[in-house]
This record gives sequence, structure tokens and C-alpha cells, in this order.
Amino acid sequence: MNVRHLISTTAVAGAAALGLVTLSACSGATDATEKGKGGKLDVVASFYPMQFLAEQIGGDHVAVTTLTKPGVEPHDLELKSSQIRELGRADYVLYLKGLQPAVDDAIQQAGVKNTVDAATLTKLEEHSTSTDGHAHEAEEHGDEHGHEDEHGHEGEAGADPHLWLDPAKYAEVAKGVGDSLAKADPENAAAYKKNTDALVKKLTALDTSFAQGLKNTTTRTFITTHSAFGYLAERYDLDQEGIAGLDPESEPSPARMKELQTLARKEKVSTVFFETLASDKTAKTLAQDTGLKTDVLDPLEGITDRSKGDDYFEVMESNLAALKKALGAK
Repeated sequence: MNVRHLISTTAVAGAAALGLVTLSACSGATDATEKGKGGKLDVVASFYPMQFLAEQIGGDHVAVTTLTKPGVEPHDLELKSSQIRELGRADYVLYLKGLQPAVDDAIQQAGVKNTVDAATLTKLEEHSTSTDGHAHEAEEHGDEHGHEDEHGHEGEAGADPHLWLDPAKYAEVAKGVGDSLAKADPENAAAYKKNTDALVKKLTALDTSFAQGLKNTTTRTFITTHSAFGYLAERYDLDQEGIAGLDPESEPSPARMKELQTLARKEKVSTVFFETLASDKTAKTLAQDTGLKTDVLDPLEGITDRSKGDDYFEVMESNLAALKKALGAK
């Protein structure tokens, strides 16, 4: 993921101050949304984690399409004109502002009344990717978000958008999505509430599984090509070390590779993780140089035939199993 795609903490803080759900100003109407496809609410989601929420919470009352097709790297998505037209006809749009610039632009132009930015439904944290590679929460400078950095430069703090990799934080977003769907479609509010409660219950159970499974381990450090796991690491008291920082496609410096070799020995690291939608070249190079194993830790930005699971929960369980094995869970 390129650092330029990180969400501006200024924008997030401002959105949060205005309220949980941001509705576009194209219409002052407050009446229920007219339904599109087959009497169902026509929902457009920006990429898989948003699509999953919409499908799980909306159930039979929504028809969900996603702008990011399986196998496409979400951060570099370019929209077709047909997708932009489809977006403009939607009853409800769910996205994560700052993750996909092309999507942000199209959504702003579409002006759909019920437009929800998931970043406003929870508190985003700043995980800086420093020169030593550590992903950690930023120092506080007068507010809960830490110092503001709209550019996400390496070595500086920026709001981490990968909130779905923390089941507890994802559950917070799910609650906000449930509330916003109920407002967009009051007729089916009870069903959305029921589905939201069921999803939150499953996410809470997943959070418990991660907490218990990673409580006692030989090491607390894991190495990954893509520094997408800041929330997960913070939630379960782990230390994420990114090979190339925020961009999984960039080449790490020789100094960084040497540093990681030393760290791997010191911290008893056994495994270098790579992901399904990006090159595994750097991970395998580091593993060969240090005699380490490689494995997949999936940032869950999309489900493909290479994914270790068919949905969010199956892939997260696979991630937990990989972490337990790599960290030496007891």
C-alpha cells in the first residue's frame, strides 16, 4: 500500500466531530430511500471488507455490488465508466475514505444521499512506519489522534486504514453500518439490527480466539512484507516489523534487510509473512538469507482462489493459525 493513500487524520477527526455517518449533501430529503433491484436496497461497496459488512448486515434486504473485483489490488483501483454510472444509481454506498483515491473521487461526484464512510464509525489510530520498521501508535500531541500528518511519509505518523484486521474495531464499524442501513431503509430496521447483533457476536468470539491463542508465545515479533497489521498487533500486544514499510511492492534497502536478519535472530523470529495480492520476492529473499520459513498473513483486502478461506472469518482463522505457529504459541 502506498503511503500517499493513508487517510488524513484531520479529515477523520473532522468527520467524527460531525457525526458517525456522513450523508452527502446532494439531497435535503429525509424520507426513506426508494429501493432499486427487485425491491431490495441497491448497495455499492468499495472493496471486500465493506462488501462483507453490507452482505452480512443487509441479508436478504440488500443487493450488494463491489467496485473492487476479486484479485484486483484495491489501492491501485481505476474505475470504469460503467462502474461510475452504477455508483451514481446506488441507494446506499459504503466505503473507507482515503484507501482508494479513485473511489473517493467517484463517490464525491456521485452524490448518493446515503453515503457512509467507515472511517467515521470508529476511532482510527496512528501507526507510524518508522525508519526502524516498527509499526506503533503515534505519540499523543494534544489530541487522541496524535500529531496530524496528511501525507503519511515514512518515518511519520498517519492514520492506519486497516481497521478490519482488528475484530473488535471491525465490530464497532459493523454497529455503525447497521444503524445507517436502518436509517436508509426503516422498513427493515429490525432485520438489520438482528443481523448486526449476530455479526458482532461472531466478531467478539473471533477477538476472544485471537486474544487467547496469542496470549502465551515464544516471541511477540512477526515480520511481514506489508505493514497492514498495526491494529492487530496493537490489540494483541504483538510487534509488527515491515520489510518495506507501507508499500508491499517497494524494494527494501540492503541496510533494512541486514537489520531484519539481526532482529530475527534476537527476537527468535521463525517466519517471514507475505500476502496473496502482492509479490513474495522480498519475503523469500529475507527468509533464504536468514534460514527462516515463509507463510501467508492475509490483509484481507480481497478474496480470491488463492485465499486461505472463502470469507472474512475463514481467512482470519487462517491468519490466527499462521500467527500461532510462527510465534510459538503455547
